[in-house]
Amino acid sequence: MSAFGYKVLATDGAARRGRLTTAHGDVETPAFMPVGTAATVKAMMPDSVAATGAHILLGNTYHLMLRPGAERIAELGGLHRFMDWSGPILTDSGGFQVMSLSKLRKLDETGVTFRSHIDGSAHHLTPERSMEIQKLLDADVTMAFDECTPFPAELDVAKASMRLSMRWAERSKVAFVPRPGYGLFGIVQGSVFPDLRLESASALTSIGFDGYAIGGLAVGEGQDAMFETLDVTTPALPQTHPRYLMGVGKPLDIVGAVQRGVDMFDCVMPTRSGRTAQAFTHRGTLNLRNARHADDPRPLDAACDCPACTRFSRAYLHHLIRCEEILGAMLLTWHNLRFYQMLMARLRAAIETGTLDETAAAIAVELAMGDIPPRG
Repeated sequence: MSAFGYKVLATDGAARRGRLTTAHGDVETPAFMPVGTAATVKAMMPDSVAATGAHILLGNTYHLMLRPGAERIAELGGLHRFMDWSGPILTDSGGFQVMSLSKLRKLDETGVTFRSHIDGSAHHLTPERSMEIQKLLDADVTMAFDECTPFPAELDVAKASMRLSMRWAERSKVAFVPRPGYGLFGIVQGSVFPDLRLESASALTSIGFDGYAIGGLAVGEGQDAMFETLDVTTPALPQTHPRYLMGVGKPLDIVGAVQRGVDMFDCVMPTRSGRTAQAFTHRGTLNLRNARHADDPRPLDAACDCPACTRFSRAYLHHLIRCEEILGAMLLTWHNLRFYQMLMARLRAAIETGTLDETAAAIAVELAMGDIPPRG
């Protein structure tokens, strides 16, 4: 089995074209990870997800520990076998979901005590238990347990939260069981305060991780603040290790983050949008509920090779959405995931050829053009 590792293959400014090697295969970066929170990418079969060009999926510790349970998944052969995904899997540590979903949350030095949002049952999640759960799931990439600092946060609150996460990161590193092909990522916190981000990055690199995530962004701070935070944070992280911006995001957020040296992304946006009639295209976002699509024989996106675009018309997709047919959500989800993977492939190629800035500018122009109305 290959050792876990990351190799930079090309650079263009701060951007990197790389390859992440894991126990279940390689990941070409910059990469977008479809979100399979509860051991499924919603509205998609595993082979359909692979057909979009995805190399790696994201699962979630919080959801999977609540149901069906990490021990049960381990007994059934691990998460890869359970969900029939042979490629790499990254698991979020559960910290964000504990903050955003759980009830009666109580935080202390040991970890977080909370009640399930599903049935109210009590749980205590610690760095050690998070590492144990992610090992039971057989995650290729394990995330250190952290507190996702709420936004906005006062400086003192953000500082205390970040430093708690750094202490938990150290405990996560001790509890993680090293194996060939498996890696542990630390998570930089510190809200939008540059000094805190630098302190966090320094603490994590001193501990030593296989990769470094940037957490606590895409929580309402806006694109400008996110990019300013990345401008401070990514140069402070090792050039030899992968960098993962958690929970991002919109296409132009991804483009800008790639320009600032980020390698990995995840977001529910393409799948959630697919289930709510929103389609990302090379000329902006379309709402397939709109009546103007009812008689439109054109493909959803002429530049896309997914089944929604090559086999069906906008009129048919509109019909499925208006009739609340499951196939509509399936096709739009497939399209959106394919759009994101085509975007990532375009960015990788641009870095290889040294044309990233020009490509980024062209993408921004395309997305701003807007859709062309049908003739007649």
